[in-house]
Amino acid sequence: MFMLSEAFTMTRSTRNLHTAISILAYAALYPNTVKAFDNGVGRLPAMGFNAWNAYACNVNESLIVQTAQDMQKLGLQDVGYTQINLDDCWALRNRSSTGEIQSDPTRFPDMTNLTSTLHDMGYKAGIYSDSGWFTCAGFAGSFEHEEQDALTFQSWGFDFLKYDNCAIPFDDVIREGMVGKYQRMSDALVVVSQQTGTDFVFSLCQWGWNQVWLWGASLSHSWRIDGDIEANWDSLASIINTVSFITQATNFYGRNDLDMLEIGNGNLTYDESKTHFTAWALVKAPLLIGTDVATLTQQNVEILSNQEIIAINQDSVYGTSISPFRWGINADFTFNTTFPAQYWSGPSENGTVFMLINTLSEPADMFFNLTESPWTRAGIQYSVRDLWTHTDNGTAVRNFTAYEVPSHGVVALLMQQDGPEPPGLMPLCAGEAESQCTAENGTSVG
Repeated sequence: MFMLSEAFTMTRSTRNLHTAISILAYAALYPNTVKAFDNGVGRLPAMGFNAWNAYACNVNESLIVQTAQDMQKLGLQDVGYTQINLDDCWALRNRSSTGEIQSDPTRFPDMTNLTSTLHDMGYKAGIYSDSGWFTCAGFAGSFEHEEQDALTFQSWGFDFLKYDNCAIPFDDVIREGMVGKYQRMSDALVVVSQQTGTDFVFSLCQWGWNQVWLWGASLSHSWRIDGDIEANWDSLASIINTVSFITQATNFYGRNDLDMLEIGNGNLTYDESKTHFTAWALVKAPLLIGTDVATLTQQNVEILSNQEIIAINQDSVYGTSISPFRWGINADFTFNTTFPAQYWSGPSENGTVFMLINTLSEPADMFFNLTESPWTRAGIQYSVRDLWTHTDNGTAVRNFTAYEVPSHGVVALLMQQDGPEPPGLMPLCAGEAESQCTAENGTSVG
């Protein structure tokens, strides 16, 4: 989360061709950047609720507990949303005389009681701080109090820390770069873990600059890759574009964070909301609801509760993100915040996952050859499971077409091997292999 001021403004227009070149160069040099905290904590993406987009500073203990109760009533906890996270504005602006960070006595009179209540309800509890002097809303930050604050958060019973990037100290004060600024809290959490035997999920909120996807994995369980999400298609498309270049950064214990789920907020259509949820889930991002849960419609809840999609996000065998195998409208590896990559695939415990995104403003048919994906085999036909209609849709042989995909809509498929292709198919080799198709005796038919 960041708040804009006269002194510090950023726009999406600053992400230009140089950004794309930088991303591609680093991706080539560092094909897999995840360095796991292999202790069982944060192995899979977090699922739950974050308070900022829903409530901003209009937040208090009773509202958080009510949100947790509402999630139970709607069945969201039952399908995996078990994290309840505070965001900014829970603290006082000043520390105590001995330097302790203090919760607002009116909003949050007893943090230990809050975390105990959430734990008793079956949730984990998350808190928020900042790597600078102040949080983005002007409350006490953790710079030069990292270990002290980590001990406080642990004593209160929190399990998760979202760590922001506002009020950065002057260079002659901090005397270290962006990585070092976050390393301070990462090290503090390790010290506290060793002292107390407890562990935190540590989530960096660095907004995606300075190649955070490249270094964030060495410090945290997740890292923000882009600016704050907005509940409109332009914002979703821009974030999907950004993550399309850095999918290799995600695996167990470390993942790209695309920001909160805005299902039910703003002006998103039903189809855009399905695309939003599908993309976030299948790239293995954290699934943190940013909507006032009390306002969710039944349709919103059904999107958030798609257990076939959630199962892929929480896959215990494959921790990696799906990736584009073809950009579609644009040439491959085109950096385009309006028309991101359309054709994605990846492995899962139960088959190959495909995601097709129609980035156009009108319905469109979407076609691909099976062997365009690196996760399917030549000479094999595949059964097709539609993860939104929850239906088995026959068998795909060599290719697949999704007809009349809605504007800004999505198709999510799970394909499983279903035996050899029927005999006698022509050409003898399909897709890219056709030009080099060769018999054992050297005869080329390509």
